[in-house]
Amino acid sequence: MSGLFPGWARSGTSGIVHAGTDSGVLSGNSIALQIGESHFATGGRSGHAVTVNGTLPAPLLRLREGETVSIAVTNRLKEQSSIHWHGLLVPFQMDGVPGVSFPGIDPGETFVYEFPLTHAGTFWYHSHSGMQEAEGLFGPIVIDPAGADPIACDREHVLVLSDWSPIHPHEQMRRLKMMGGYFNRQRQTLSGLLAGKDQSLADRLAWGAMRMDATDISDVTGSTYSFLVNGHGNTENWTGLFAPGEKVRLRVINASSMTNFNFRIPGLPLTVVAADGNPVQPVETDEVQIAIAETYDFIVQPGTAESYGVIAEAIDRSGLVRATLAQRPGLVGETPKLRERPVLTMRDMGMDMDGMDMGEDSGHSMSMRDPSVAPSVKMGPGVATLSPMPVDRLGDRPTGLESVDHRVLTYADLRSRNPNPDTRVPSRQIDVHLTAAMERYMWSMDGEAMSENPTPISFRLGERVRVNLINDTMMPHPIHIHGHFFELVSGEPGSRARKHTVNVLPGGKASFDLTADGEGDWAFHCHMLLHMHAGMMRVVTVRKEREA
Repeated sequence: MSGLFPGWARSGTSGIVHAGTDSGVLSGNSIALQIGESHFATGGRSGHAVTVNGTLPAPLLRLREGETVSIAVTNRLKEQSSIHWHGLLVPFQMDGVPGVSFPGIDPGETFVYEFPLTHAGTFWYHSHSGMQEAEGLFGPIVIDPAGADPIACDREHVLVLSDWSPIHPHEQMRRLKMMGGYFNRQRQTLSGLLAGKDQSLADRLAWGAMRMDATDISDVTGSTYSFLVNGHGNTENWTGLFAPGEKVRLRVINASSMTNFNFRIPGLPLTVVAADGNPVQPVETDEVQIAIAETYDFIVQPGTAESYGVIAEAIDRSGLVRATLAQRPGLVGETPKLRERPVLTMRDMGMDMDGMDMGEDSGHSMSMRDPSVAPSVKMGPGVATLSPMPVDRLGDRPTGLESVDHRVLTYADLRSRNPNPDTRVPSRQIDVHLTAAMERYMWSMDGEAMSENPTPISFRLGERVRVNLINDTMMPHPIHIHGHFFELVSGEPGSRARKHTVNVLPGGKASFDLTADGEGDWAFHCHMLLHMHAGMMRVVTVRKEREA
């Protein structure tokens, strides 16, 4: 299938360079993209794919800060399509979300996106129509700084992580509607109980009474997914070359539709230098959970070893993909064994009782569906649980990495390299609840699905607002806002990390401060594609005057 890979994504690459010397890299002020149908196969699985210019992943767009780009996108499909420029600050009419910011691109039609490039970094693009993103319509974007790049390196590779299934995502949705745990092949068993594994009998009975599954980590799993790096599975072994002692920059993008990945290179520390395209103060770690839609830039300095395994392991440990950093083509990095899958705890229910007074007069509810803890939520069959005591989890190790014996990045470790551009204290705050009836596979925000046409979340142009994301479900949700960066409320103000996507851990909350500086209508949603498609999405409107 090498013909389906763009040049930058082929195994054995010496690294990404500018257009003209490496096929599959497009740059300049005028670019043409064609969306079409293809066939894709990996790991013994094959199926229909939606591709850009005939490749999966799509071409790498390498652009320059300060310039204006015109991108003509032609749709050769038999259905409507679109491209969203994920993480780029563009005029809302160019943001590429059908029904929110533009009409979409009809079959046979061409839409010309034109926008200035106002910031540098690692970003990506994908379809915002139907389920095309899951079928292969995604690709990387690298925007070089207008001046010298402050992140020095000798070589750089782009690694696009993805999940691939021959089962069409609409069919995945149908099966999950029939049974919420359809793809979960790692449930607790009687033999496990007898062997003293996982939850105790009392906990299993308690969770069963609440109709909750402590192993429900991912909706769609390695039972149907092949996990890929640059379109390559383990057998295809994507390989990026290095020379010993070099500083190698890895631009890692999680473009999967439903999989959060735990990323590590055993034997090689990772120095985080950028998150969601924005430079951060360097922090060294050993493993990073990269949520869907997030990007991280790492500097690694390989030693004299001939090869290193680059590991992206699914959050539920139902599979992994191993790529290789090597001194020459043909080497294969070591593939570790899958680690034990996580088991959720009371903290993931929003019931962390450590150090809390749980007496009758404490004011804490022990109910998992007490409307008084979330007065803004519209109660109905789509809201099965409400987090009774959600706590800030930005400093927590992410799901499944709580007890590993090496360093793990948390959001609290991230500090912006540059001072925050807006130092104002927010003038107001709002709560946004992430709600679901997981067993019925119903997903929403504040108890309302997007299909119910909920009232948009309204901001005044230029106002500073604190948004509290409260996860009332037992699954992490990567929440993405279009057209803006926000500052995570972690650590002292001044250099808080600026991101466009934050993974909200189960039962907890994550707060960010937003300056509403992008006038227009913007999508705000969970980036788990099936969750968004089922309804976990809202429209954010930014206007000079708040609309009545």
